[in-house]
Amino acid sequence: MTTAGPSIRRATREDLPRIGALGALLVETHHAFDPQRFLGATRGTLRGYASFIGSQLDEPDAAIFVAEQSAEVLGYAYVALESYDYMSLRGPAGILHDIIVDPASRGRGVGRLLLDAALAYLKSRGAPQVVLSTAVKNEAAQRLFASVGFRSTMIEMTREL
Repeated sequence: MTTAGPSIRRATREDLPRIGALGALLVETHHAFDPQRFLGATRGTLRGYASFIGSQLDEPDAAIFVAEQSAEVLGYAYVALESYDYMSLRGPAGILHDIIVDPASRGRGVGRLLLDAALAYLKSRGAPQVVLSTAVKNEAAQRLFASVGFRSTMIEMTREL
């Protein structure tokens, strides 16, 4: 018997506890990449992340997608449309803020499905380009992004004082 693959849908308030847990994982992962640069997770990270994403659910220029299989959320993506950002020397664009897949579900195309949904949403809203940031050490994410046509355009550098 074959099981259907994951489906992609817009997130709902019922998804927020799971999204909060995935957001906390995102924080922990980045902190492990470079603890001097990235925040560490705290006892409040899960709740805080869920609250922030919850505040974006009804934003007209934002979308949160979840990958779901057998009623389990495997990952999520958060995108938004933004206007000019002179600090980033960027015109109007879609911004991919977050994309994360539970480690147990990686390597099965879940991230690609989420990325495709996020890009389709931004294209349907008229975004002329999509911009994202990824940790230097997150080579798997960089390979995924490059596979759909993203190119490197900036390098962030950090120095402690």
